[in-house]
Amino acid sequence: MEDFSKIDLRVGKIKAVKLHPKADKLYILDVSLGKGEHDIQLVAGVKDHYSEDELIGKQIIVIRNLEPAVIRGIESQGMLLAAEFKGKIVLLGPEKEIETGAKIR
Repeated sequence: MEDFSKIDLRVGKIKAVKLHPKADKLYILDVSLGKGEHDIQLVAGVKDHYSEDELIGKQIIVIRNLEPAVIRGIESQGMLLAAEFKGKIVLLGPEKEIETGAKIR
């Protein structure tokens, strides 16, 4: 449990979605982490499961304190949480709309 407490989980809100220029199954997401925080860019393999319109405005759970990673030439500044069941990806987020940037405990 001690290691889990080191993970910075935040509620993010997807502001924009772009197609990844070098990958058919990836999106580039612009995600707000709330007041006082810079927006971050995530590369996510959810294109086969969500349309761009379904993602814009959606609140998600983001791992904030990861080192940036370059995925097919695009920097990803965190990671979103999702569950997979029988080949279907479902993004994890709060049950109700809450303040963007809220810390998950």
